[in-house]
Amino acid sequence: MTLLWYHWAVFGVLLVLGELAVPAFVLLWFGLGALGVAGIMALAPEASFVVQLLLWVALSVALVVLWFKVFEPQRNKSFSGQASAGVLGETGLLVSDIEPFGKAKVRFQTPLLGADVWECVADEKIGAGSRVKVISVEGSLLKIAPSGDKS
Repeated sequence: MTLLWYHWAVFGVLLVLGELAVPAFVLLWFGLGALGVAGIMALAPEASFVVQLLLWVALSVALVVLWFKVFEPQRNKSFSGQASAGVLGETGLLVSDIEPFGKAKVRFQTPLLGADVWECVADEKIGAGSRVKVISVEGSLLKIAPSGDKS
């Protein structure tokens, strides 16, 4: 049994379209592998069925590995607690009132460490809508103080 290049192309397109119905982001790599085999078969149509299957498996596995090694590493990376020196002194707007040693949220105009809204703590009472500055990073919380800027 020998498949022609257009069989692999149809199979690849069906797998890529099947990815629309499956939210796991898995079928895409097998579909792209099949499209790669279709391209190879267009250039070398005399390959046996076993060689075609081995090519498909190899291309699919290579694409999955490439995804996890090259493109995917930054997706689930947490920025919490990293590069805190770049955050110190940044000013934001307090979303709600905060009591001494209580928690609230502060919103920044530009994202800090990957987020524009952060939970924060303060040593004193600060009213909602006040401009605050970051004085330290404590785990996943920002410690804030009034910035002194008049807004």
